[in-house]
Amino acid sequence: MRDLFYNALLPLGTRLSLAQLHALGAGLGRLLWVALPRRRRETIACVQERLGLPLGEARRLARDSFTNTADAFLEIFHTRQVGPRFLQASTEFENPDLFARMSRTSRPVVATTAHLGSWELLVGMIGGFSSKSNCQVVVRLPKDKELGELIVHMRSQPRIRILPHRDAATQTLNHLRAGGAGAFLVDHNCNRAEAEFLPFLGKIAAVNKGPAILALRAKAEVWPVFLLRLPHGRFRMVTLPPLDTRSLSGDRGERIRRICRFYTQAVESMVQRYPEQWFWMHRRWKTRP
Repeated sequence: MRDLFYNALLPLGTRLSLAQLHALGAGLGRLLWVALPRRRRETIACVQERLGLPLGEARRLARDSFTNTADAFLEIFHTRQVGPRFLQASTEFENPDLFARMSRTSRPVVATTAHLGSWELLVGMIGGFSSKSNCQVVVRLPKDKELGELIVHMRSQPRIRILPHRDAATQTLNHLRAGGAGAFLVDHNCNRAEAEFLPFLGKIAAVNKGPAILALRAKAEVWPVFLLRLPHGRFRMVTLPPLDTRSLSGDRGERIRRICRFYTQAVESMVQRYPEQWFWMHRRWKTRP
């Protein structure tokens, strides 16, 4: 039954323009706000605690976050339609020199980003801005097998290969060692076995150390990159200065922790700049030390 629903959803979603998807996202965000009272209360409390905001402002920001999250998830239907032309027409660049350097580097690249802004569209753009022959995007798929297959199909492109995170380590490491690029969402909760415990927005969080281990073993550059939403259907690409893992000293554990801290602080700085565009309803601090 779910398979039939997803097969019907696919052609409907791909026929809609980006503006129509965003209009649908605004309605879906309002629906989620009303339909999920427990998650709504948790999100408001989390925003208030982590950002130190008054209740009214925390409530407004949390509601905006619900809408942005709905927009971002629906943008998966537009992922295959973005590329260099879309990038040039709809996107402004912060730190364009860094963006160009990341695009041209011959070194292995570990690109790190977050559930912030338009992360689904960023996945679609990766193949267009990299000089690499292809990029491997490592994702955590939902338990719903049919939904996972839909997500992989929508994110996949000729120069983008989607890998479920539990099967990705060996393939991604070999790809990086050959000078390739890999992309990771690094702001989700993870279990203790996968975690480095580090401060994030003033509270200790479980940070996935998998991308750090791969970057260290491949002697890669770690590039934080984000796609933020602007008014009138426009976007801002933010590229932050990289960390060259070859420059790190200390034992293996210290270097892994340094890389985890690097990309966690990059995400933190962007959430502080664009708090309404982060996925606050995710239980980020669920796993405790």
